Amino acid sequence: MNAIEFFQMSEGIWRSHRITHHLLLRRSESGNTEIEVKVLAPDDPKVIEICQLHTVQPEQAIGGCFVQWKGTMAWDRDEEDTHQGSTVFVLVPDNRHSGQLLRERGYAENIPVIGQYQVDAHNGLVLTTEYDTMSSQERFWFANPNLRLRTTTVKSLGGFNTTSFCAESKLSALTPPSSPATTADALIPAHSWLGW
Repeated sequence: MNAIEFFQMSEGIWRSHRITHHLLLRRSESGNTEIEVKVLAPDDPKVIEICQLHTVQPEQAIGGCFVQWKGTMAWDRDEEDTHQGSTVFVLVPDNRHSGQLLRERGYAENIPVIGQYQVDAHNGLVLTTEYDTMSSQERFWFANPNLRLRTTTVKSLGGFNTTSFCAESKLSALTPPSSPATTADALIPAHSWLGW
């Protein structure tokens, strides 16, 4: 499997349950996530825009994906404490299994960032990003086509670490944006650090 094939398997609407461990605080927090993933072709305007943002030639990209999410976490104090947003990922390969991951916003810092992606020997997608003050690594893999698992580690230069585990169930293939809110199988809100 290569990264774009991994994105294609990820396309659709997912419900994610997340457990986050705040190691410094010695506390855990849970949350649920509604995530929608849409694969983008190499000539999609969003892909071209992210390439231009990072001064990368658009023809180097093999595609990407648009991800949007909405969520809540256990420590949220009221209904206004929702975690929602969207982001675009663009793949610029070095070879079949690894390359650069261009993003309009980072996992740990809300700035445009270039990370690295790699598909490992077990068909897991590993995303690694180094920031000025911290680093993050996520690994995604499929237990089956409708169950995706994810681990995340964030490390700051000061030694603060956060780890999390997500189990994500595929609810459906992509539907028009207005459909999930009107179906009986509506998704529960939640949060995703990276936007997946």
